[in-house]
Amino acid sequence: MNCLIVDDDEIARKAVEQCVSRTEFLTLSGSCASVPEALTLIRKQKIDLIFLDVEMPEMSGLDFLRTFKEIPQIILITGKKEYAAEAFDYDVTDFLLKPIDYARFLKAAMRAQNIQDNLKPQPEGEEDALFIKKEGARFLRLPMNEIIWVEALADYVQINTKDGRHTILSTMKSIESRLPQRDFVRIHRSYIVRLDKIQEIEENSVNVGGKSLPVSRSHKEDLFNRLNLL
Repeated sequence: MNCLIVDDDEIARKAVEQCVSRTEFLTLSGSCASVPEALTLIRKQKIDLIFLDVEMPEMSGLDFLRTFKEIPQIILITGKKEYAAEAFDYDVTDFLLKPIDYARFLKAAMRAQNIQDNLKPQPEGEEDALFIKKEGARFLRLPMNEIIWVEALADYVQINTKDGRHTILSTMKSIESRLPQRDFVRIHRSYIVRLDKIQEIEENSVNVGGKSLPVSRSHKEDLFNRLNLL
């Protein structure tokens, strides 16, 4: 996995760099002291994972998450435990406390690797399907038009279709990045729905596949903008 470190503290960056160098499946693509510097690098090359400090000048790590949607997996790093609850509102892959313990770092990195492995890159000509990991090295082809809604379940994500459910280790952000924006919309921190599967809309909920799902205030405007309302 190509990874990027973003931390204004040089000593902290060096500590993470050492952890990356000890982890064989990670490749360090850059080490930046600020979010603007990191954005320049992200636009130039493919980054799979960012180790992101929370407290930084100019733009904090959380400001970065609020502002940019098309970003790779994130492992947040901070010296304050109180950021943990807010961090997971942004679908981060994991959360590390300073000073970083390598065993805990490795656990977070392996989680990121497993999430990446659970969604196989789409082969050429298969843009209308997801390939999700099943037992062993087996991958199941799941057509996009069969997906009704996606639901966050703690450390997992459940993909609901008319024929059943598929539960994989992932984050909502990772799943959302693989789904075509023209067909799917995020309605809640825990739910993504396929637009043409919506059967009914109430003030703060939608009905898809016979199930009522909540619509959060922060996602309501986007949902209504995407619908053909009369």
